[in-house]
Amino acid sequence: MPILKKNKANHVSLTPLSFLYRTKEIFPKRLAWIYKNRKATYEEFYYRCKGLALAVKDLNIKKGEVVSVMLPNVPEMLEAHFGIPMSGAILNTLNTRLEKRSIEFILKHSKSKLLIIHEQYLDLLLDLSKKIKIKIIIVSSIKTLKLKSTINYEKLLSKISISRKKKLADYFPRDEWDSITLNYTSGTTGDPKGVLYHHRGAYLMCLNNQMVWKMGYHPMYLWTLPMFHCNGWCFPWTIVALAGTQVCTNKFNGKDIINLINKNDVTHMCGAPIILQMIIDNKKIKRNKRIVHVMTAASPPSPNVLEEIEKVGFSVTHVYGLTESYGPAVISEWNPEWDKIKSTSKKSILKARQGVKYPSLEYLDVYNIKTMKPVRRDGKSLGEVFLRGNIIMKGYLNNNHANKIAFKKGWFHTGDLAVMHKDGYIELKDRSKDIIISGGENISSIEIEKIILKNPNVKDCAVIGIKDNKWGEVPCAIIEKKKNSLTEENILEFCKKYLAGFKLPKKIIFDNLPRTSTGKIQKYNLRKNITN
Repeated sequence: MPILKKNKANHVSLTPLSFLYRTKEIFPKRLAWIYKNRKATYEEFYYRCKGLALAVKDLNIKKGEVVSVMLPNVPEMLEAHFGIPMSGAILNTLNTRLEKRSIEFILKHSKSKLLIIHEQYLDLLLDLSKKIKIKIIIVSSIKTLKLKSTINYEKLLSKISISRKKKLADYFPRDEWDSITLNYTSGTTGDPKGVLYHHRGAYLMCLNNQMVWKMGYHPMYLWTLPMFHCNGWCFPWTIVALAGTQVCTNKFNGKDIINLINKNDVTHMCGAPIILQMIIDNKKIKRNKRIVHVMTAASPPSPNVLEEIEKVGFSVTHVYGLTESYGPAVISEWNPEWDKIKSTSKKSILKARQGVKYPSLEYLDVYNIKTMKPVRRDGKSLGEVFLRGNIIMKGYLNNNHANKIAFKKGWFHTGDLAVMHKDGYIELKDRSKDIIISGGENISSIEIEKIILKNPNVKDCAVIGIKDNKWGEVPCAIIEKKKNSLTEENILEFCKKYLAGFKLPKKIIFDNLPRTSTGKIQKYNLRKNITN
């Protein structure tokens, strides 16, 4: 058979942007999103996204340049996920909980050309270093809000009527390997690392999300997961592919979540285990009878939480992944044979495991790091989780050292330690990177240590994660003093100058640090000896 070459008829670059074009054509009058007293149909949503794309081009942002957004879960964040990549630029969603120092690092490192920022972060905007040379667009509900050298978002989109007529050429990337978004990790060495996603991976993740969750058409999706987390695990694009409605909210408490579920007849939502606990704490609020499907990740939810949440009408799917894998890449797939198990606690233990690979994650294994061979499937032998497939990042932006560590011998090395069970399901046991997961947020212990060590009265310190009923984990600092007069209050006041609130140590202990014969701090001994 002669070699057949791909051509325009049989090969088009994969991109999640195509979902919006399709849904707009088929379901133009269906609601795309709801936010407070605002709403938009898919036709309206499409033209606003297209208007944003044209505006970005008019601001002379070139293909492959970075546009940063600092937005909560508002409709403008959904528009950014389509409009910015449609322009050919790369979307960078900033963690809205980060402090000025980290925001400035990301803007500099990414060489971002444009920042779209919500009015509730104006204090941070005004505090940004004058050395940060960047165009500013403000999303504001106050029409009269004006700041020097800034553009109002709605004014920027005022040419929407023109966008209905003007053609936006090449919304499909020429190469599906082109970057669509840039997401920054918390960084295990203090500074965040920029993770590049490509159009192909984002497209495949959307198909995966639909498949593993068995979602079906027209889901009503509630945004309890911050969209800045791995692009909301790719759900801004996933829900559009299914012609669903996305309910945006800025309120993250159990009462408001349940009220929004009732008001909008919500079918699906995602979030860290803390969201589940919020709902459990408000279970007395009367709720409609519809089963709500919840996808949860971050630190493994306790079997008790899983048991309690399902009693109040929520069906939980547990997943595991990283920023580097577009969010969830491993799912605790439910085996129908387990329905025969009568004990709800045993079922919850099974659900708390991380599970098996997503369909587009071609390989998942746990390897003995010394022998570089798979561990025994006995649920006891510890090894590192290795991943390989089309939903692994392109790599870290301008960080060759980190890329060499992450990509070795044909695998992506997660740095997470786990066991493999007989049935092929993995279960995490520890995080070798010393990352603390608090309420779904990744916190670098090394970053906190570096800040504390700046205090002239501190001799040495180590930070570990300790269990917390509300947040899953919180930072705990063990400090060796130089001066006996040093107090917990001194340390907290010092840290507040440099760290975001969620990164502050919630427990401070003054003690000698256990060390090896070569002087290295033994964190495993600290974890063993320190309890809440």
